Amino acid sequence: MSDASDASGEVLLSSRQFKGQLHSIYRWYTLGFLLFVAVLAVLEHWGMPRTWIGMTFLLSAIALYAGIGIMSRTTDANEYYVAGRRVPAIYNGMAIGADWMSAASFLGLAGTLYLTGYSGLAFIMGWTGGYCLVALVLAPYLRKFGQFTIPDFLGERYGGHWPRLIGVAATILCSFTYLVAQIYGVGLITSYLTGIAFELGIFLGLGGLLVCSFLGGMRAVTWTQVAQYIILLVAYLVPVVWLSVKQTGVPVPHAVYGYQLEKVTAKEKELASDPRELEVRAIFKQRAEVLAEKMKHPALSMVADKLAATKKLEALKSSNAPVAEVSAAGKALAALPKDEAAALRQWELARAADEIKSQPLNGMPAHAAQFTGNPDGTPQEKEAYDTSRRNFLALVFCLMVGTSALPHILMRYYTVPSVREARRSVTWSLFFIFLLYCTAPALAVLVKYEVFTVLVGTSFDQLPAWVHAWNKVDPALLSVLDVNKDNILQLNEITIGGDIVVLLTPELAGLPYVISALVAAGGLAAALSTADGLLLAIANALGHDLYYKMIDPNASTLSRVTVSKILLLIVALLAAYVAAQKPADILFLVSAAFSFAAASFFPALSMGIFWKRATGKAAALGMMAGLSVTTYYMVTTQPWLRDTFGVTTPVQLWWGIEPISAGFFGVPVGFAVIFLVSLVTRAPSQEMESLVEYIRYPDLKTYDRGLAVPDAQHKGQIPHQAADGL
Repeated sequence: MSDASDASGEVLLSSRQFKGQLHSIYRWYTLGFLLFVAVLAVLEHWGMPRTWIGMTFLLSAIALYAGIGIMSRTTDANEYYVAGRRVPAIYNGMAIGADWMSAASFLGLAGTLYLTGYSGLAFIMGWTGGYCLVALVLAPYLRKFGQFTIPDFLGERYGGHWPRLIGVAATILCSFTYLVAQIYGVGLITSYLTGIAFELGIFLGLGGLLVCSFLGGMRAVTWTQVAQYIILLVAYLVPVVWLSVKQTGVPVPHAVYGYQLEKVTAKEKELASDPRELEVRAIFKQRAEVLAEKMKHPALSMVADKLAATKKLEALKSSNAPVAEVSAAGKALAALPKDEAAALRQWELARAADEIKSQPLNGMPAHAAQFTGNPDGTPQEKEAYDTSRRNFLALVFCLMVGTSALPHILMRYYTVPSVREARRSVTWSLFFIFLLYCTAPALAVLVKYEVFTVLVGTSFDQLPAWVHAWNKVDPALLSVLDVNKDNILQLNEITIGGDIVVLLTPELAGLPYVISALVAAGGLAAALSTADGLLLAIANALGHDLYYKMIDPNASTLSRVTVSKILLLIVALLAAYVAAQKPADILFLVSAAFSFAAASFFPALSMGIFWKRATGKAAALGMMAGLSVTTYYMVTTQPWLRDTFGVTTPVQLWWGIEPISAGFFGVPVGFAVIFLVSLVTRAPSQEMESLVEYIRYPDLKTYDRGLAVPDAQHKGQIPHQAADGL
């Protein structure tokens, strides 16, 4: 007994020493990072060019992440897959915060709130609620089971190859979809920082990503994500605090949120009835009507467009017009659609954009309005209100359940020393995510107030330089057009993409460029941290679950890790290629990943933990059924997917639910199939039922029958997790 106590004391002392070393390292790292930003601010004041500042941030960040990856390199399977299961809860919480604060959250969340107002709060409610679900339903129990990956849990809990194989396929599907969104964010930010082409920016940012995850696996990714969280936290808070001080004199944006929202609401009413805004909206409405007429006779319209463009080019040439005007006219002629199908697609997109801009407030709803429509209005308004409310609740549900089932998030709970630390990790991760998420609504309102009161009404020849700079990066993200030729910018003459609202904050606040570069570096950290976790989830599922567990169970540790690294490289390059095609907006890609994860994993994981009667065949069929329903609904209702798969049938929305919430239908189907099929298939073995009992009950330190763990690495032993405590 004395020897056991001495050993326990030594482990505790070692753990404390390790945590103390981490505190010291990251304390000095934070001070060094703040000093680095201060030095660059001084250099900018002395005349350092913006391009050099942006390049310095980019290269320094990539060098830092690569350095951590090199120092953390390993070929040990336990270190590569789960960081040796010794990450303290507070640092695992920071790593989860970075893993979670993806490009979509960092760049897209505040932008979504800016564009959609109240309905955008569904993302905050769903994502935050998902972590509560993780803490209550999944994380502690998965850690107590003690595997390496989510497909690993499915394979060992349900037995046979099919649950594991479907788990691998679902991991690849939801993680790859999410990964493409992150790499898109990497390209966007890298392009902004350095001025290079978007496609080249993707592969430049990919270098730092690969060096980190390729060499050290989960060990390198964990310590890199902690460093990235510190960067993105500072980058997110500094400009919004400054903007709050600029507008109200109060350095706490959360405290002035309601006060500024009242001002925004008053300004919305003013802009909705402004004569110049009405004039601009009328022009866009007329444009939409002209395009609708052209679509009735596409062949004749194409001939007329080509004739008009040719005459314009010839007239400019004959009058010795400026070279820029002649070049623009030539490009316009060359850009005309080549066939009727292309013409109809182009005109439909333009017509839809013009119709949005013909609406009040540039097509945005009133920021404080809960739902569209009116519960006390006409039948049409009541229907619009009910549909809007259903979509809000469906999206909250999908994001909440999807968050709790994302493989790259759940993997992080395998890295902590014990079940107790897994629970603490969830608490810390909620705290670190809260610091960012509670700021996003205030940021959206402060930016909207700045746009409404400062940018709108400015003459075109006095617009800030950053407006034209962003227009060069991508006109879809930010562009202005003097539609009514009065040389005054109206709200409906601005196009602002949600993905750049956060990046615009420092420039709207009048901060030096070094802060803009800092925010971009924070966005890069968010994108790379999540991409690291997603790459590992995919590569580990293929290398550990497919190769080692199903193809070659006798593979050595070195060969398993090597295969995972090779697969990681292939997946990263493939994702970069897909992202370079700009397939869809970041928000839809991310939301699709949540629906896929929710429909495929949540029913199988939760029933595998809480219902010992659930069987392997039922789990496999339930995952396939949930995933199939979700995919079918997306493919038949989402415009980009419809075009990709050539779907021409009319769109049929079920109860008006938008495709972004497709998992709303897949999750209950998955539960129903698992429940019903389990009742008509043979019950799991007594050993498996005993294991489920062991996982579920915190006070059960060992199996009640002393049975062996099904994992091959622990056969014939009482599980090592039994001594972890809670």
